[in-house]
Amino acid sequence: MCGVFGVVLPSGRDSEAAQIAALGLFALQHRGQESAGIAVSDGRELMLYKDLGMIATVLDERRLPSLRGNLAIAHCRYSTTGSTVWENAQPTFRLGPRRAVAIGHNGNLVNTRELLGQLRGGRTRLPASTDTELLTALLADEPAADTVDALVRVLPRVHGAYSLVVLDERRVIGVRDPFGFRPLVLGRLPAPDAVDGALEPGLWGDDDAGAGWILSSETTGLDIVGAEFVRDVEPGEIVVLEPGRAPRSVRFADAKPALCVFELIYFARPDSYMEGRNLYEVRRRMGMQLADEHPVATDLVMPVPDTGAPAAAGYAERSGIPYREGLVRNRYTGRTFIQPSQTLRHRGVTMKLNPLREVVRGQRLTVVDDSIVRGTTTKQIVALLRKAGAAEVHVRISAPPIYHPCFYGIDTQIETELIASTHSTEEIREFIGADSLGYLSIAGVLTALDLPYDRFCFACFDGNYPEPVPYDARSRKFMLEEEPGPGLALPIAPGSGGRG
Repeated sequence: MCGVFGVVLPSGRDSEAAQIAALGLFALQHRGQESAGIAVSDGRELMLYKDLGMIATVLDERRLPSLRGNLAIAHCRYSTTGSTVWENAQPTFRLGPRRAVAIGHNGNLVNTRELLGQLRGGRTRLPASTDTELLTALLADEPAADTVDALVRVLPRVHGAYSLVVLDERRVIGVRDPFGFRPLVLGRLPAPDAVDGALEPGLWGDDDAGAGWILSSETTGLDIVGAEFVRDVEPGEIVVLEPGRAPRSVRFADAKPALCVFELIYFARPDSYMEGRNLYEVRRRMGMQLADEHPVATDLVMPVPDTGAPAAAGYAERSGIPYREGLVRNRYTGRTFIQPSQTLRHRGVTMKLNPLREVVRGQRLTVVDDSIVRGTTTKQIVALLRKAGAAEVHVRISAPPIYHPCFYGIDTQIETELIASTHSTEEIREFIGADSLGYLSIAGVLTALDLPYDRFCFACFDGNYPEPVPYDARSRKFMLEEEPGPGLALPIAPGSGGRG
């Protein structure tokens, strides 16, 4: 999935862009926990710092002061192409014949192998093994003199999901693929002399040279830095941000909207807004629909924290069953779903959840969660509650069964990883050890959204992929790390340090 953030400030605020970018990235930490980085420009040259680890560890007060410039982009990584190694951290950087460019990418490309064959000079060796590295190389090598023109030439050849923040020496550029699989929003930062930083319309207008511009994966990134939401970056659109100028829009493809519905169900923060909807309210309504579709007589409704809480509240509200917290989450552990290996996922569940025995003992429980992907996490949660003395455990999921892999930015590219693709609902119930199991239907999701089906990508639920996908061995996550052979990349080249 990943989180991307960009900031453009007026000249003379060279000490602030990196700090604002780091702050914005904190609001997007849930989107990626493997690595983080920032690239900045002072109008003349680019500087980059990135490392493995959480944002607070990588971007601390010792490093940010050295990243000077009034332009910045930032990225936190959740890997869908390439291993979790330093070389694959982002932003990526490339110095080409005509430009220096850095990129932060949220999404996943589906024609990586084809693009590899388009590298200048027939190269098959890259410093990193990600599709973002490949895209950065193509953009840096493009002979067009201007970065925007280069994007207009390169992007029509690129297929898949990509919400990008792009940095050259003079500007930050936001890009969203024609389907808009991944979110990207534009915000405006008030001038520092605005009264108490208030966002009153009269305080700043289009000609206010003191204002700045923000790009963020989610609206929460705007909120944390005090920026006002302006609009979504449209599918198939390039938004150019330069100091002292209003944003400029360039259309490179017709829009065919297909926002990933899993963003609204699970991945984005509940205080974010997408498609004009507050996601907490969307998820609460999903819980209400779930209660209508799969009622069960129990003593308590409880969420799997934290992402199951809004749907559990809706389920309790509609069913009339009391809502209680039955599991306590250790807030200093990461999301188990996006850990890079099954071993870490398993260890993460036992580290982050602990039952409230006095609440669950002897009770019939309706346990509400947002999804079942592999089934192992849910199985452990049911076992925890049984051990704590629960009399019955009825699992309710506020999403449909995930039957199909995602090739657009979620790390489920092998169908056999998905328990619903090989097991019936009854078999899954038996595997997780629940007394009953119910999933929300696609129709129930759409009722909660109050939006049409064709605005979203439901491919993981129904197999209807908006962008054709080469569903064969070439779709492997580590394709750019394979041994040399026809059409394959060479192994990763050694890294060259943290500066571009």
